[in-house]
Amino acid sequence: MLPLYEAKMIHHYDTRWATYEPDGSTRLMTAGEKSRREPPMPRYWVAESEVDRKLDGKWDKTWFLGWRDICRATDARTLITTAVPRVPIGDKLLLGMPRNGRQPLQGAWSSFACDFATRQKIGGTSLKYFTFMQIPVPAPQANVPALRLDREQQSWVRLRVDRLNAWIADRTERAQLRAELDAYYFHLYGIERADVDYIMETFPIVKRKDEAEFGDYRTKALILAAYDAMADAIRTGAQYVSPFTEVPA
Repeated sequence: MLPLYEAKMIHHYDTRWATYEPDGSTRLMTAGEKSRREPPMPRYWVAESEVDRKLDGKWDKTWFLGWRDICRATDARTLITTAVPRVPIGDKLLLGMPRNGRQPLQGAWSSFACDFATRQKIGGTSLKYFTFMQIPVPAPQANVPALRLDREQQSWVRLRVDRLNAWIADRTERAQLRAELDAYYFHLYGIERADVDYIMETFPIVKRKDEAEFGDYRTKALILAAYDAMADAIRTGAQYVSPFTEVPA
């Protein structure tokens, strides 16, 4: 039997966002549970043979890319997406099944740049396929012109996306890796620094939570630091050097 994943159980780079309790209620999973790789407890289970039957001849990967159908004004983010394992999926977790470029697509879909564009398309509280297909997303093979990294750009993205998917227990390293990816995608979308600053201010819940916990808008500060370092590398022709000492090469 396989666990049936529901939209409430996932978040960005996270398939352990929430779990069911024995009484049928749900709660957020703790950092300790995530670090121990404890799976979420589902409400329903489905026979693996049913999943195999539905996917027979259609999908041979061990994963899907999924996003939450429900996107409300009370949520910090609009496009909430992640890679999910090959399990049965509830109807409020919609699936993408790209043949190539999983990590670059996941990185793009998870970015603030893509989220901002998504918000311009939403007219209610649902992100259905016909709306999702209107979202501007860079091709998986797209590169930032003149940006020199320590490896080929898609490989650089894949390394960071896979590390985040595997769950990094250190919150600082996790935040820094996400900030680097966000900065990269702001450059890939061709968004100028002043507009990056503006876009980040359109996420008031992210800002409010950061200020309550850290005393400032840490998410925006980290992204701008990485964005500026990439801009300097593009301008000078030098290789990009992370402004975060904790981020591995």
